[in-house]
Amino acid sequence: MKVILFANTDWYIYNYRLPLAQALRARGDDVLLLSPPGRYVELLQKDGFHWESFELARKGTNPFVELATIFQLWQLLQREKPDLLHNFTIKPVLYGSLAARMAGTKNIVNAVPGLGFAFSDGQFLLRTIVTTLYRLSLRNTKVIFQNPEDRDVFLENRLIATNQAHLIPSSGVDVDVFRPSPEPAGEAVVMLAGRLLRSKGIPEFVEAARRIRGEGIQARFVIVGEPYPDNPDSIHPQELVDWQAETVIEAWGWHDDMAEIIPKTSIICLPTTYKEGLPRLLVEAGACGRPVVATDIPGCRLVVRNGENGQMIPPGDVDALTLALKTLILDPELRKKMGARGREIVEQEFSVNRVISRTLDVYNQA
Repeated sequence: MKVILFANTDWYIYNYRLPLAQALRARGDDVLLLSPPGRYVELLQKDGFHWESFELARKGTNPFVELATIFQLWQLLQREKPDLLHNFTIKPVLYGSLAARMAGTKNIVNAVPGLGFAFSDGQFLLRTIVTTLYRLSLRNTKVIFQNPEDRDVFLENRLIATNQAHLIPSSGVDVDVFRPSPEPAGEAVVMLAGRLLRSKGIPEFVEAARRIRGEGIQARFVIVGEPYPDNPDSIHPQELVDWQAETVIEAWGWHDDMAEIIPKTSIICLPTTYKEGLPRLLVEAGACGRPVVATDIPGCRLVVRNGENGQMIPPGDVDALTLALKTLILDPELRKKMGARGREIVEQEFSVNRVISRTLDVYNQA
């Protein structure tokens, strides 16, 4: 087949879907990678892939610009004539599906990685617009979800039919790259990594760190990531500066190689309230043999087995977060035990080979 993989960043394709592209190529498919340009293009091309630039305004709302984008995508699909189009992230899913139907592309697979900001509390208008677009674009496509709760939202709102829905938790992790390693010597290191949005639980994480350090417990608290200035939910850069000046946290900035960063930690923390699909950080942590503390919400609860490979807490509960982190900080043997169990879970359920196999099954059905 000729297959196009379409995402909103080259970073997403390289970090999340490169193994899928490699598996398609290995079985003889002609693979075209489509995304806006970025610094990962060179790495994709160095791996021998045909990549094509397609500009996509991630936050664009001008209807004329958005319609022009769909038209340009239709032209590209008319020219390339793929046998199958696989779209990732919201705009590629919406626009890719609409353009593909216009171009006569019959086999369309869409990956919905999470409900996202549009389904957050207080976003009624945005949610109405997005659900309307989903209903228009997803007809006669296969739709892959990362957790059953997101799938059920789409089914209950009649955005798709039952036979369109497929559940494949996570984009998978390479268990040969993400491997267990000893904890660093010295104080326990607790890390939160990801997009620096308030809904990712960053204020709660900082407050828990402040309380634990205030009790004289020796531990380091690290935030990995960078602010998103165009997102109203973003942490302000000055807040990071202030927290570091207070010596409550360390800001390590943006890192894209979690296989190198996670071994420098002892505990992974994600107190998110965001409408996650399935947070890859939790899967990577398990593969590296690190215990996790996460909120009891869809996506997170697919990875974290409370008391086995980590601890789950109610969303927004700083008291519970503080207690869970203290428990792990003060008990190295518990961390080791939970980390080992986390590795077992990832090997059994979230390996990239398992995810690719199930994805190809969806392709065959499409």
